[in-house]
Amino acid sequence: MAAADADAAEVERLYELGDRLSSAKDKSQHAADYEAIIASVKGHSVKAKQLAAQLIPRYFGSFPTLGTLAMEAMFDLVDMEELAIRIQAIRGFPLLGKDAAFVSKIADILGQLLASEENVERDAVHKALMSLIRQDVKNSLQPLFKHVESGSEIREKIICFLRDKVFPVKAELLKPQAEMERYITDLIKKSVQDVTGLEFQLFMDFLRSLSIFGDSAPRESFQELIEIIQAQADLDAQFNVSDVDHIERWTSCMYMAIPIFTRGASSSKFLNYFAKQIVPVFDKIPEERKLDLLKTVAASSPFAAAQDSRQLLPSIVQLLKKYMPGKKVDDINHNYIECLLYSFHHLAHKTPNTTNSLCGYKIVTGQPSDRLGEDFSLFYKDFTERLTGTEETVRASSKRLTQGMSDFNKAISSAKTEEEKAKIKADQQKSTTTMRSYNNILAMSQPLHAKSPVFMGDRKITLSWMEQPKKQAATTAGAGGKRTQPANNGNAPASKKGRGEGGMHNQLVNRAFEGLSRGGGRGSGRGRGRGGRGGRGRSWGYR
Repeated sequence: MAAADADAAEVERLYELGDRLSSAKDKSQHAADYEAIIASVKGHSVKAKQLAAQLIPRYFGSFPTLGTLAMEAMFDLVDMEELAIRIQAIRGFPLLGKDAAFVSKIADILGQLLASEENVERDAVHKALMSLIRQDVKNSLQPLFKHVESGSEIREKIICFLRDKVFPVKAELLKPQAEMERYITDLIKKSVQDVTGLEFQLFMDFLRSLSIFGDSAPRESFQELIEIIQAQADLDAQFNVSDVDHIERWTSCMYMAIPIFTRGASSSKFLNYFAKQIVPVFDKIPEERKLDLLKTVAASSPFAAAQDSRQLLPSIVQLLKKYMPGKKVDDINHNYIECLLYSFHHLAHKTPNTTNSLCGYKIVTGQPSDRLGEDFSLFYKDFTERLTGTEETVRASSKRLTQGMSDFNKAISSAKTEEEKAKIKADQQKSTTTMRSYNNILAMSQPLHAKSPVFMGDRKITLSWMEQPKKQAATTAGAGGKRTQPANNGNAPASKKGRGEGGMHNQLVNRAFEGLSRGGGRGSGRGRGRGGRGGRGRSWGYR
């Protein structure tokens, strides 16, 4: 009973101190009372400590000279075993944050408390942090991002908090807009040096949602985003064919960059890296990664500059010759050939005379690089023979596939379980995509037989794995009674240069990587050190 009486007496004393401070007109004259409240944190009464956790923040602003002492007491309270004391202290922290000198330290402590295993405590931390951030965005966010940058143990908790609580209310928090968007951009740029693939994508998606990187932003802003992605892709590092993480990171970063290429940012560094570092060792790359690499190059090829196209075309032709047979064979890798032909057309469209010395074409632009005085007829013979062999193989494969397509509906009707139906439908979709790939190969290879072909950079080809454009029914047009014909699998040539290209850009932006081989899991291992980054590393893979 003696202990209980002592506790009750201590609580009563704190109430008296609080009442005296509350009623005082000049609270600064009662510093001794406030010091006594602070000192009670060192006592034994749990209820007294809970009450102190309420009173210290309430009168904190009246005693600036005791600010550090009060803060230390609050930090002691959130470190105690009793959950009720910690929660009360957490709820009081935003009141202490009205003094800008302490905001960063409070945000740092609250950030560490995000690791709490108690749901009610985490909820209190979330609310306190958001209240603090609304008071002082800069000084609150800086210590949180510092945890991400330094790779501390709570970095993942911080990232989840930013994703779920901060990013969704950016319009409310980032004011004045331009200044604060620049501030948080700089924080993110420092923080993404060592992140997983999904974390990096989260931060890049957020940056792209800011107005400083919006549709009306200058080209320099989009180039800044590209440079962030390039740094993440390790384009200054030697390509290591046995490092699957680096392959996945390059592919993922290239994919993330594609929508930004549409805004005028340069794809030069990515494409040059592919040509100089990846193509020479392409045979040694794991098979399950090769198609992802080729898909990214194909999807980015419409946005390559003429200079980039000149540098990349020899590598694309080299790979085409590898995968296009010189005669009819039983089977080919139609996915590789589709990607490569698509890239070839778009790159050659930018610099057609480069193909003279690569494929034996005779395209006249009036430039010395035409090299029309040299004999490349053997190159033309070899290239067109490979085109013919590819076409014959594709037609034969397409015929076999067409014969089997009619069986799918019958198989679905006779399937006894939903699992069987789902498998048959998946096989049907795979066959449909394969047929699109065959059709695309034929549409792209046939124009290349001419000695001076017109490349299809201004014609609409929808890659087989992308969302296909909806076919429109023929309609009567005006008094002339002419009809507009439906698209042929999205591959009909445009009647005017550039026609339909906006649709192509949108598809590349929105669905460029539909059907990639990798899954949607989360890679977060730390086993792989990255050169020049202190040996800390985080697996990039999405598997």
